[in-house]
Amino acid sequence: MRFMVSIDRLFAFAAMSFLLIVIPGPSVLFVVGRALAQGRRAALTTVVGNTLGAYALVVAVALGVGSVVERSVLVFTALKLVGAAYLVYLGVKAVRRRRSLQAAFTGDGPAHGGLRTLWEGFAVGVANPKTIVFFAAVLPQFVDREQGHVVPQMLLLGLVFNAIAVISDSVWGLAAATARTWFARSPRRLAMVGGVGGLSMIGLGVTVAATGRAD
Repeated sequence: MRFMVSIDRLFAFAAMSFLLIVIPGPSVLFVVGRALAQGRRAALTTVVGNTLGAYALVVAVALGVGSVVERSVLVFTALKLVGAAYLVYLGVKAVRRRRSLQAAFTGDGPAHGGLRTLWEGFAVGVANPKTIVFFAAVLPQFVDREQGHVVPQMLLLGLVFNAIAVISDSVWGLAAATARTWFARSPRRLAMVGGVGGLSMIGLGVTVAATGRAD
């Protein structure tokens, strides 16, 4: 089809996306934290949420909203700080509830709703500064504007990015969930994991707030 991206551009974009994705960022660290705190199912649900959030950014860029975010320091900073504050909030909550992880692991504690986990993953994915910058500044460069159909080309490239991200994030999440089973043999270990996971999310939130554009 005429609006399809050329194979060369597709592979080049996939390679650049892979290099960005394999370096752990907010989404990966959040998935790992969820896997350690709540297990495999929560980790994979978070991956789905992250992916939906990232693709929402693709749609925004394709429709022109991404350029507004990229050009406006105020909008970009506000979005970044909201995401950072949410990470800190989730981290504090995880630290406060670290001693209840054993009950949650054995099924005796209150279940963490799948929709809620999905939404939290979405919120982190859509507020990821690294992804925002990549989609706003890099993705448009791989579109062949001479062929027209710019929006479908961007949406296709976004699918490629998210397919790679789903695989990579799922591997991270499953690996962390596997390690969690060892910690779960001891309530003290599991509480420690909950505390470390919560502190990691707090540190991640602070990092997200402190990095990014300063212009």
